[in-house]
Amino acid sequence: MPTKRHIRKHRPGARERLLTLAQRRGILRPRDLEPQRLSRETLRRLTAAGEIERRGRGLYIAAGAALSEHEMFAAVSARVPHGVVCLLSALRFHELTTQNPSEVWLAIDRKARAPAERELPLRIVRFSGKARLKGIEEHDIDGVKVHIYNPAKTVADCFKYRRKIGTDVALEALRDCWRSKRSTMDELWRYAAVCRVTNVMRPYLEAVAAEEGRA
Repeated sequence: MPTKRHIRKHRPGARERLLTLAQRRGILRPRDLEPQRLSRETLRRLTAAGEIERRGRGLYIAAGAALSEHEMFAAVSARVPHGVVCLLSALRFHELTTQNPSEVWLAIDRKARAPAERELPLRIVRFSGKARLKGIEEHDIDGVKVHIYNPAKTVADCFKYRRKIGTDVALEALRDCWRSKRSTMDELWRYAAVCRVTNVMRPYLEAVAAEEGRA
């Protein structure tokens, strides 16, 4: 009788496993290697060989890969953990604008040192007091804690910084936020007060409320 031949299953090596991990996660950080029993030396070799690309200090992606918008938020938050995604980028996250910013808009404290980050596209905006601390949501993206202002706070921020982004963008955000029921009218009034733009937003808030009453 013919003997059975034992066929060895192919076990991927460190190179294959690291590349697969990078493709799966989108963003790879050195600390992600140890749970997978991968070494930083393997990461260094693949980076030197051009199979892995460095996208900031401690941030790597598979060569040729393009970071999605959300992955870019994760990359920025990993580098600037005290920052909060705001304004146009927060609007994009909450699907409240047709704008497509090429930079990640990030709020930091007025007295904080600006991040020395040249490899990630950042637009830094200085916030202070309650306007910086209120209305923050935490989202997990690729294992990174990403802080983003909630929809109502973002709308109020847009009116506060309307000279930077345009009043038309702020109005579009308000209408979309209200029509899609992403926030209540009470929340919009509350964050208007936090951002000290109650008088600016009043006619627009009353107008969208009136439109709702006529519908």
